[in-house]
Amino acid sequence: MPTLSSHARAGAPRRWAVMKHAALLGFAALLAACNPTAGPWAPGARDLKLSASTQVAPGEGESIGTGAVKIGLIVPLTGPSGPSSVGASLLNAAKLAYADSGENDVTILVKDDRSTPSGAASATQAAINEGAEIILGPVFGAGVKEASRVARAANKPMIAFSTDSSAAGRGSYLLSFPVEGYVDRGVSFASQHGKKSIAALVPENDYGTLAMAQFQQSAATYGIRVPVIERYKPGAPGDSVKRLAAVRDQFDALFIPEQAEAMQAVSKELVANGIDSKKVQIFGTGLWNDARTLSLPALQGAWFTAPENAGFNAFAQRYKAKYGSDPARVATLAYDAVSLAIALSRSQGSQRYSESVLTNPSGFNGADGVFRFKPDGGNERGLSVLEIGGGSAKIISPAPRNFTGNGA
Repeated sequence: MPTLSSHARAGAPRRWAVMKHAALLGFAALLAACNPTAGPWAPGARDLKLSASTQVAPGEGESIGTGAVKIGLIVPLTGPSGPSSVGASLLNAAKLAYADSGENDVTILVKDDRSTPSGAASATQAAINEGAEIILGPVFGAGVKEASRVARAANKPMIAFSTDSSAAGRGSYLLSFPVEGYVDRGVSFASQHGKKSIAALVPENDYGTLAMAQFQQSAATYGIRVPVIERYKPGAPGDSVKRLAAVRDQFDALFIPEQAEAMQAVSKELVANGIDSKKVQIFGTGLWNDARTLSLPALQGAWFTAPENAGFNAFAQRYKAKYGSDPARVATLAYDAVSLAIALSRSQGSQRYSESVLTNPSGFNGADGVFRFKPDGGNERGLSVLEIGGGSAKIISPAPRNFTGNGA
């Protein structure tokens, strides 16, 4: 499983794991990691935010390296109100990946998409005009769709950072944490641990709709009965919880794909109606990996799925040591994408960014664990299952280290 390079900079700490790809790729590389933050980035939940102390990187036209292989990096360096801290964090992570590779055989062409779909299209076209063989980014779903249209016309692959699964497509791969993966891992784990009838309590928003669709699909896949799905307007779960309580004897687990900030209100209603994880197994997604959920009474004993934190924590330490601030949670996506593009440029010759290489079923290893791209542009991630208890969460099913096992 390719990761970054086998050459760390002289004197740099070797906090890496050497990972091997399958025979098709057959090379090793190293992915560094860097400072702890509050748990894994949860896709689709809210706008990406970053500490105001984050350095804002230089903008349009910057390039990293002088190598022959050219890579386009499309990031939101500016937005409606000025410089974007998220874009700066992505760019810093790309620079860190390049430095960690220890070589100078690529040139990364940095383009600002200005946080708009038209800007993403223009930035992509500019990178292609300058010789980019692959496009990394952008972040926002609408921008990815416009950028991929340009890249596809030029027959250039793209590895984007959006969680909007509708932006994926053949040749346009999403390196993110799709809600579908969280849900499938959770339902699979529940099935393996004897749960046969699972109800769902789902907010009426885009994230909830995506999660519900995958929940129904996964339940069918694993032979799970779904007796009831209750939807509620965000912030007003009371009536839906009461209806669930009335049919409590019909399910042995309850799925709640809700954001951390909304779970206090949900927990209050669950407790008031006699539903908690001592009586019925409650589980959610990586949105719960947040201090605001870990002490909620109804969630003690609840499960959620998430990437393991060790890789990100190591990455964040390295990032903070170099830039003096914490990275955005999404920064590992830029780090991993650049690391992968550099590693493939060294090992695969003219086929380095071909579909067969990028969609190799053995996948790759990154700061957030194993991942692989699907031919339709989606991805699969190795996720762990954690159990909440006493204000913290512990891993009860480790993330898989490869795609031959399920980690359960």
